[in-house]
Amino acid sequence: MERHVQRLLNRVSVASITVATIIFLFLVLQTPKTCIPSNSAEKPHLKFPTSTCDFSPRQHLPLEKKNARLWSSRSWQNQVSSYTSLFLQIRHMGLLHNHSKALCVSAGAGHEVMALFQMGLVDVTGVELVDSPPLVSRADPHNLPFFDRVFDFSYSGHLAEALFPARFAAEMERTVRRDGVCVVAVEECGEEEVREIVGLFKKSKFVDVANVTLTGTKMTRIIVRVGASH
Repeated sequence: MERHVQRLLNRVSVASITVATIIFLFLVLQTPKTCIPSNSAEKPHLKFPTSTCDFSPRQHLPLEKKNARLWSSRSWQNQVSSYTSLFLQIRHMGLLHNHSKALCVSAGAGHEVMALFQMGLVDVTGVELVDSPPLVSRADPHNLPFFDRVFDFSYSGHLAEALFPARFAAEMERTVRRDGVCVVAVEECGEEEVREIVGLFKKSKFVDVANVTLTGTKMTRIIVRVGASH
């Protein structure tokens, strides 16, 4: 009986191996459908490859042309204009000048950096976790790669989104000279929230607060002067 079972199992094993071998050979020898040359009669206007074997070259734009296209868009120009309005208000307060050495922290694609350049500032640095040349360089906002007190002016619109807000604010403060200013824009808030934000800047004194509209969003702009305790 055991021999009969053993013979049966051997037959099943041989049959399984044979079937698996046939399937394997079929898969190896069959030409994948995705690699069949595309039919010349297909519509010529299709932009996407018709198969995974379509290696036709894609147009590659140099960085300069990509930036030119981006910067000429209405969306980009509107956002830059919004930042310009914000910075002009600060200039009218006597806190920002063309000779000011400015830093934009968590600058995104660089709208605020361009706004400052267009206002006449010649020394503007933008940093973000992901760089956007030539306006924004790569750097960790929680550990800025600059010496102490090298900037006159520092701005960020992303303090509220920081992983460690206190560290973020301390780095902005550290890199700004005595009597320089740090400016942050946060979601529109009340007096209590403003006090909490100002409290993050341990070595600075409150200067001014105002509700503003920035890139179409209602926000609160807060200014502190570095070098004075609360």
